[in-house]
Amino acid sequence: MPITIKKFETYEVIVPAHEGTIESKGINKPLHKLPSGATPSYSIQFDRLPKLILKMHLSNGIIGWGECYRDHNWAQVEAIIKVLLGRDIHQLSLQKLPFTFCREYDGFECAIWDAYAKCHKMRVVDLLGGAVQDKVKIGAWSSHRSIEDIGPLVSNYAEMGFDCIKFKTDLEDDVVAWCTEIAKVAPGMQVILDPNERWQYPGEVRKRAKVLEGIGNVLCLEDPLPRWRLNEYALLRSFTSVPIVLHVSLPYILHGQRIKDAIQAIQAEAVDGFNFNGGLANFQRLDHIATAAGLPCWHGSELDLGILETMYVHSAAAASSCIWPSDIFGRLIRTHDLLEEPLKMEPPYVYLPDGPGLGVAPDEEALKQFAIGTRKFA
Repeated sequence: MPITIKKFETYEVIVPAHEGTIESKGINKPLHKLPSGATPSYSIQFDRLPKLILKMHLSNGIIGWGECYRDHNWAQVEAIIKVLLGRDIHQLSLQKLPFTFCREYDGFECAIWDAYAKCHKMRVVDLLGGAVQDKVKIGAWSSHRSIEDIGPLVSNYAEMGFDCIKFKTDLEDDVVAWCTEIAKVAPGMQVILDPNERWQYPGEVRKRAKVLEGIGNVLCLEDPLPRWRLNEYALLRSFTSVPIVLHVSLPYILHGQRIKDAIQAIQAEAVDGFNFNGGLANFQRLDHIATAAGLPCWHGSELDLGILETMYVHSAAAASSCIWPSDIFGRLIRTHDLLEEPLKMEPPYVYLPDGPGLGVAPDEEALKQFAIGTRKFA
């Protein structure tokens, strides 16, 4: 008997960050890298933008949960739902769903894989071929900080058990002073510096990289230059021993980011590893590329909520190349993850959930608390 997609319920939510967890007081540098409507990139802080939680009902009573990336497009959401309603879930190709790739794709993919796995009493990770690790390395995170905040911030994360912290940075930040202070207060703490391409010029990167190399606690530089300058990435690798990383974020469709970016970076000998962002099927494709090339990666994020983060844990657990600290934060940054029980985190690791599907249940009271709107489609 067919098992059809019967209904969708959507919860549009805004979940703010804990006070002080994004950046230092007096700093105002929004991180949303994409335009929002007519508002340009880097003008809205990520926790002010809505996210969409998807509750997909099957005809056999099973529910699949999904979560879209922030600032979803309702026209795309409605069009995808129209395609899916009435479809037999077993007639869908999980690796190529029957709608165009867009920022909303991964949220629906998450719900479909969750429901499909539950139908077969399997975990999502089993649909990926099974886990190669039952816990995933994770790191702490911060945006831009004053030097006065660095010591207390990093000391706190070190006491929690973290051994790596990632910072957003631009040319105004004194990253040498940051890393010097970190070496003093938390000698075992490694640092990922992520300029989001905003160090702009090769000379600026070289000037910082050589000094950072001497401090010795920088795990890698992520996207130090505009991504199209792969030749300069390759030259940086020959200049410094600090590893150079490319962020391949497939949801950044507007920026033209694609799976082939990883292949081109490898061909150009431009990187020492990757930060990969994407859905279940595409992250596995990227992992296979990195694994074949003998390069490490981590799973990136957009500082998401619990459903997407759980999807990331399943993806990372099935990925041989995913050995660097992933961007999975639970309730560290945002005030809620919208899960009944948070992911099991024992820094510097998060554990793969047990149970069918994603292995987590949303907190429906929290959904109502943070919802700014709900809709039903049948």
